Amino acid sequence: MKHLLHNPAYKMACDQFDAVAQFLNIPENMRERVKAPKRMVTVSIPVRLDSGEVKVFEGHRVQHHLTLGPTKGGLRYHQSVELGEVAALAMWMSWKCALADLPYGGAKGGVAIDPHKFSMGELERITRRYTSEMIPFIGPQTDVMAPDMGTNEQTMAWMMDTYSHQIGHAVPSIVTGKPVSIGGSLGRKEATGRGVAFLANRASDMLKLPDDSRVIVQGFGNVGSYAATGMAKFGAKIVGVSDVSGGIYNPKGFDFQALEDHVARTGSVKGFSGGEKMSNEELLIQPCEILIPAAMDRVITDKNAGKIQCRILAEGANGPTTVEADAILRQRPEIFVIPDILCNSGGVIVSYFEWVQDLQSFFWAETEIFDKLYRILGRTLDTVLKESRKHNIDHRTAALSLGIQKVVNGKAIRGLFP
Repeated sequence: MKHLLHNPAYKMACDQFDAVAQFLNIPENMRERVKAPKRMVTVSIPVRLDSGEVKVFEGHRVQHHLTLGPTKGGLRYHQSVELGEVAALAMWMSWKCALADLPYGGAKGGVAIDPHKFSMGELERITRRYTSEMIPFIGPQTDVMAPDMGTNEQTMAWMMDTYSHQIGHAVPSIVTGKPVSIGGSLGRKEATGRGVAFLANRASDMLKLPDDSRVIVQGFGNVGSYAATGMAKFGAKIVGVSDVSGGIYNPKGFDFQALEDHVARTGSVKGFSGGEKMSNEELLIQPCEILIPAAMDRVITDKNAGKIQCRILAEGANGPTTVEADAILRQRPEIFVIPDILCNSGGVIVSYFEWVQDLQSFFWAETEIFDKLYRILGRTLDTVLKESRKHNIDHRTAALSLGIQKVVNGKAIRGLFP
């Protein structure tokens, strides 16, 4: 898979794996089996636009491994999507699912488009054609998709409908994150953000930080907005938020309801008058107790890792901290890192709940869903911290070790076919 290493995200995922494989002393003949993707699919997506022009887009799906069950992972629509990035995200999803003891391998998909530049009709045609091209490689027991950056409940509804038409009957379990009215789960939309808030608050209690701790959230999309809402409900003070338009910062805290109303009305934090304007990069290094990067990957680098001023780094995004930045953070023991494969796992955990509910056609109340979610997250955090103390290793290495070792054990027990 050397041709993928030109992508920084994939190289970062491989570097993380190689370091942990060395720590775990995984046999050389097992390392490539565990690291290499099981299947990489790239398809052409010809679509007739509203103008009548036919344009061909490129779509990807990477299934990292199927050792422990079907693969699971989101579908993103973003102009930066390429195969290497998708492969990295699929690999991280594998460790995330294994760490949470979910019966899945990791997967990720993507189409290289800016969804804001297309009409609803065009997005529907892109989604349906992508789904139809992927049908030989997906299924409730093969690969189950979910929303990601640039996609949402409606995208999943179109995917379910397209797949169901091909099969001849409704198959709700083909995707998760779909509307509740067609088999979606209560709590799925907010699960990732609420999971981030739960874990950040749990860590805050462990460190005996004040209830009104200052919180900065970089990225005010689905994950970041629900994480901020959750932290505000816990009593924390939101002092900084940002999105693609830039950031705002107020050391005294925002009127959070006014901020939510502004974003609901305008679709962006841009124009909110409750704080000082600054860039996303500047926001990351402002003083706070809890910093939540919830946007793109690789935003905490060797350039700013020594400058961030937080006690808890709660990684809501996938891969927000580079390998070089990790080396710096290991020299800053005052920063409690909640690594991404734990911190943002609430989404895939509740996706698992949705899949189970669809398979048995029996649905749970929202309180039951979040009770189960918080038990899993709390138990997993405790396991990671125990592993970290036992081996005197950082939290990310501990979390990755637990996830990777489970996949290694599964492959070893099942053997090599033929």
